[in-house]
Amino acid sequence: MDLAVERHGDFGQRWLDGMWHGDPLADAVVADGAVLVRRAIAEGVEAISDASEALAALFAVLDAPPGWMDPDRCDRAARHLVRQGREYGLVLGAASLLAGAQNSVAGKPLTFTGRYASNAAVRSIEVGSWLMAVTTPGGLGRRGPGFERTVRVRMIHAHLRARLSRSDAWDAEGWGVPIPQPYMAFTLAEFCSVALRAMAQLGVRYRDDELDDIVHLWRCVGWFVGVDDDFLPVTLGDYARIEDLYSVTSPGADVGDREFIVALTEFQADELGRFLPRTWTPAIVNGLQRAFVGDRVADDLAIADTWLKHLPRVVGPLTALVNGAHDTLVPGGRSRRTARAFRRRADEMDRLRAAYGVEHELVDDAA
Repeated sequence: MDLAVERHGDFGQRWLDGMWHGDPLADAVVADGAVLVRRAIAEGVEAISDASEALAALFAVLDAPPGWMDPDRCDRAARHLVRQGREYGLVLGAASLLAGAQNSVAGKPLTFTGRYASNAAVRSIEVGSWLMAVTTPGGLGRRGPGFERTVRVRMIHAHLRARLSRSDAWDAEGWGVPIPQPYMAFTLAEFCSVALRAMAQLGVRYRDDELDDIVHLWRCVGWFVGVDDDFLPVTLGDYARIEDLYSVTSPGADVGDREFIVALTEFQADELGRFLPRTWTPAIVNGLQRAFVGDRVADDLAIADTWLKHLPRVVGPLTALVNGAHDTLVPGGRSRRTARAFRRRADEMDRLRAAYGVEHELVDDAA
């Protein structure tokens, strides 16, 4: 823990202290009984005559976003990400979730609910449903699907925080509060900086202005989901220190994290097996995982070592060449790729839902 302060000074100390800080606005709504949240999202809190003070306080903030929030930049970011949707989806499973799994304390809320290793496919589809809403143009507007589902995610976190905090099995002194501010900030890194680095390995090339748009989108998502200004990343440099602090304060992975990675690998190998021989796909997935998170984290997560970890060195330049040629030589090439990717994404989500029997959006409306 001394290393956190040594490397990052005051922010490192705030990170350590933040382990005991949750989301006071959402936590107060749960303590008050959160039965009217969905209605407040849909109709506005002013339509609820018996809204509690806690619910009114939460929506007073949500209904008055800060001046720095730029919907046009969020819409552009959505197009940037969806245009490379196949690569984005791949790295979220093979890089982002693995980066999160390197810290056993962060994973304990999911381990305790039993949804960590037993429902990798269902959890991936739930995340995909939320991500589709967030990365739809207009999605983070007050009546947009991204706003609606992100506020629901915020309340899911608050419910889980309250439930686990009451449990004798939760070691508050050693672990802090469930889903604290630092781990909420790192979740943004999983979708932003961690994913962007892995996508770059696969040959995805973004201009500086496009990267700025994507970072802005996740800053907005972080604000809606309840990340405090102290931890809300504004630049890729902010993400770098968040990632470093997550790593240096981690006790490492545990058996629950490793079981989750096994289940996640199986899901990704099955999906890749739609296009390649199933006997090949586990090694391919393991290779990508090692390429994205590095040997140290991969060893801790007990991921098999394979020469296929060098695969992105071959695939990346080829992907960059093909996309660059398409966008240069085909009239309206980038816009055509983007429109095609939006159509493909919707079809793919429908296919996954049917294949795995998932009829709900998020865990709060699961059977």
